[in-house]
Amino acid sequence: MAHVDILLDTHTLLWWWAQHKKLSPMILARLRDPMTVVAVSAASAWEVAAKWRIGKYPPGGRIVKEWPSRIKEDGFVELPVTTTHALRAGTLPGEHRDPFDRMLAAQSICENVPIASDDESLSALGAQRLWQ
Repeated sequence: MAHVDILLDTHTLLWWWAQHKKLSPMILARLRDPMTVVAVSAASAWEVAAKWRIGKYPPGGRIVKEWPSRIKEDGFVELPVTTTHALRAGTLPGEHRDPFDRMLAAQSICENVPIASDDESLSALGAQRLWQ
């Protein structure tokens, strides 16, 4: 994969799109910087689509439909899920059971890229987490 500066956790991406006040000022500055190469995982698309399908995220239908164009418009890089990522996610130590979080942490570790997230459990899984 080409050089990436930051991987977005799913909630960070959604907060970016919603211009949510919970978005860290440091992360917001990084996302606004045209020199920052931002990756979005295929696992995040899967998470949003799955949560929308089961009724846990009602606005997800619109987001799923607009996903490819939004990623392109923001200039973000798509990060596919590979076998290496899957094996790492499945073998990460710890009790954290959310498969999406485990995958994002594994991708962060495997790609050696920090993840923008306010979720401290990702640090416990071994990911380098950015948030302030």
